Amino acid sequence: MRVVADIFLINASVLTALAMRFFYLIAFERATLAVTYETIFWNFVLGYRNFAVLLTVTCLTVFGLSGFYTRGRAYQGRYKALVITQAVSLAYLLFGFIAYFTGGVLDMPRGALVLAWALSVAVLVLSRLWAVIWSNVVRSEISLETATPTPLRKVLVIGGAGYIGSALLPKLLAKGYGVRLLDLLIYGTEPLGEIIDHPNLEIMQADFRQVDKVVEAMRNIDAVVHLGAIVGDPACALDEELTIEVNLMATRMIAEVAKGSNVNRFIFASTCSVYGANPATLDERSRLYPVSMYARSKIASEQVLTSLADASFGPTSLRFGTIYGLSGRTRFDLVINLLTAKAIIEGTITIFGGNQWRPFVHVDDAAEAVLRTLEAPLSLVGNQIFNVGSDEQNYTIKEASEIIAHLVPGAELVTEGSDTDPRDYKVSFGKLRKTLGFKPLWTLEEGIKQVIDAIETGRVKDYRDARYSNVKFFGDEGASRLIPRRNGWAHQLIRETSPGVSTVPANSASIAVDEK
Repeated sequence: MRVVADIFLINASVLTALAMRFFYLIAFERATLAVTYETIFWNFVLGYRNFAVLLTVTCLTVFGLSGFYTRGRAYQGRYKALVITQAVSLAYLLFGFIAYFTGGVLDMPRGALVLAWALSVAVLVLSRLWAVIWSNVVRSEISLETATPTPLRKVLVIGGAGYIGSALLPKLLAKGYGVRLLDLLIYGTEPLGEIIDHPNLEIMQADFRQVDKVVEAMRNIDAVVHLGAIVGDPACALDEELTIEVNLMATRMIAEVAKGSNVNRFIFASTCSVYGANPATLDERSRLYPVSMYARSKIASEQVLTSLADASFGPTSLRFGTIYGLSGRTRFDLVINLLTAKAIIEGTITIFGGNQWRPFVHVDDAAEAVLRTLEAPLSLVGNQIFNVGSDEQNYTIKEASEIIAHLVPGAELVTEGSDTDPRDYKVSFGKLRKTLGFKPLWTLEEGIKQVIDAIETGRVKDYRDARYSNVKFFGDEGASRLIPRRNGWAHQLIRETSPGVSTVPANSASIAVDEK
């Protein structure tokens, strides 16, 4: 259909240009014409018949090579209008070049050719951007016409005793929300700290894969924050069947229950790992290149949520950057926390490669982004994807390690061969900043100092303890509490997210650079 539409638009542009050229000759060059209007008209008609096929084929060939019909990386990026303009310009130049060597058989009036090029650029750009423009117009109208929504009172947080959740719960309670926590509490109750006895906190210790428990937890709920997952490439690679069930199958079931319970706000924790290995600066419209089961499970979950979205159910996916810093359930299998701990305890910071880009964000800022999304008008965040972090905290692994080495005097920075983890992505966070005015409060330096203080004061006694590492915990004991069940649709969707891409081995050096 796109090809047919482009054929129509190209030829409509050419015919319009010829018609405008014809009327221009009549209006402004009547006295200088050596032939009749009828002769000029039929010359234009015969000329169009001769060159229309060549021009159309040339345009379609260039468009195809530019990714118009295969949705290539550049075409899917933020500069789509520029890519379209370049492709149309190249096609017309090629046509003019070929026509030059035909001895005038395929000639087209130069004025009409330039006008046809301009019209083609305009209609092809507009035809591809109209959906975005229309969506923005409709969203603006909805935000103006919709009555003030019922204020949120009670929030269900699934998997809220984890790294981000244990930073989010105190924020929700401090804002006066009633919070229901659905969590298996495989890390115990220690992550809940001082809030465990808060009067507005209700704890349901249960497996969120159980539909009856989810239905029970969904009663009288105004919004859902779904943080529950097996998180990180190595942890997900331990048992891919289990990962698919926990990360994908459960997400669909929970979203369906929420939609059926008339809960229209659903916030889903995704990851910037979905970008994989990509040298460009990436935003929410960039093409995804997942290189692990963890990333593929998150992409598939985002697709499921998008398929469920409608006027009354507006899920939001938050793609968190590489998180650092302390929360109720701190992790030390993440690059900043791990390398800082190694610098203090062992006096050595060992990195592999070091030129890989990562977008960093403090866990407290990640939790704040969830809160901001929860409180934003649904017309702004419903059925949207946001990267969570800040442009200023895009660092290479080497740059981040040098900051750690500077803050831990005496620590030696050692760089060894290339990393087996292929991920390399630099991310733009402009959408979240412009939409919600979000700006992280923490810097990388402040987060590193926080970790240094926790280790030096003894609040963290042994960073190598399994409770601080997802892959160690699940490898030693955690996975024994979760029995996977195979499901055909989930495996098919996982395969479709990235065919032919292998996962990162669980024992690779990438253990230090997981996301949440």
